[in-house]
Amino acid sequence: MNLANKITIFRILLVPFFIASVLYYGEARHYFRFIALGLFALASLTDAIDGGIARSRGQVTELGVVLDPVADKLLIASAFISLSVIKNIPPDLRIPAWVVLIVLTRDIIIVLGSGIIYFLKGNVAIKPSFLGKATTFFQMVAIMALLAVFRYHKFFIYPAAFFTTLSGIDYIWRGSRQLNEVQ
Repeated sequence: MNLANKITIFRILLVPFFIASVLYYGEARHYFRFIALGLFALASLTDAIDGGIARSRGQVTELGVVLDPVADKLLIASAFISLSVIKNIPPDLRIPAWVVLIVLTRDIIIVLGSGIIYFLKGNVAIKPSFLGKATTFFQMVAIMALLAVFRYHKFFIYPAAFFTTLSGIDYIWRGSRQLNEVQ
């Protein structure tokens, strides 16, 4: 268990606290929005830190390769779902359901596709792409803009949905190429 993996596990452990702070947020307890923003920003920062530490110290592990995207998906999916369905959030700060559908569909396709490739090929050789990293960045910025009650937060949500769609198509294309390769 190296430092990078500990940081990734810490990010996973932040998720329930983030969800709880969004749940308790309301007009009478608006300070919970700041707590949610701080927790999400901290978790987003750890996403950049753990990978940098693992690569710079030569500590990339099989556990980290699996755990890091799982932590990202847990954090981002919980944020999009929470900020869409929790009723005590002001309507202008809710994420539209169609954006949540795009985010969740992409993640489900990636997880199921990886499982199918692993089942049929014995390993998964699909690595994160520039589009995947851009998607994660735009999704995280969109959540933070929303929690910060940035007036133009929609200008971050739409690019997040766009890049999520593009990267989903890219992962499907690269996964199908791997499935079609002759061994």
